Amino acid sequence: MIQLKTAVLEDLVKVQSIAHRTWPSTFANILSPEQIKYMLDWMYNLKMLESQFEKGHIFLLAEEDGNELGFAGFELNYAERPKAKLHKIYLLPEAQGKGVGKALILELAERSRNSGQKSLLLNVNKYNQKAIEFYQRLGFKEIYKEVIDIGNGYVMDDVVMELTL
Repeated sequence: MIQLKTAVLEDLVKVQSIAHRTWPSTFANILSPEQIKYMLDWMYNLKMLESQFEKGHIFLLAEEDGNELGFAGFELNYAERPKAKLHKIYLLPEAQGKGVGKALILELAERSRNSGQKSLLLNVNKYNQKAIEFYQRLGFKEIYKEVIDIGNGYVMDDVVMELTL
């Protein structure tokens, strides 16, 4: 049985571990190995995760029989608006297709709705068609595209999607 729990500070090492085990296969055909390493080192170093946690980001862990399957990280009142922002969601390859991602999205959507949020936003790489189709099945709609310079000559070339809550 899949269990979702709110992460505490000590759980951020699990978030980091899941990201490092997920990204190489998730982005193998989208990003260069160098960009994957750069982004993991930047976005998933413990100091960055702890900073986000201290600023109020909520991390949900999905587990089954004590084994982590994936996580989601989100923020309420993103950009001081009544909108939640899903910043991160990743599942271990062996956990995909088992309803874990859907369970995480539904849980954070419910928490967001109960906190007065009007919608849920997310960015997804425009070449990650599998993820885009997953979000569309859950009711997300594309609202615009954006390219974000992340330094070191790299960009995030994303579709921004929104789910009305």
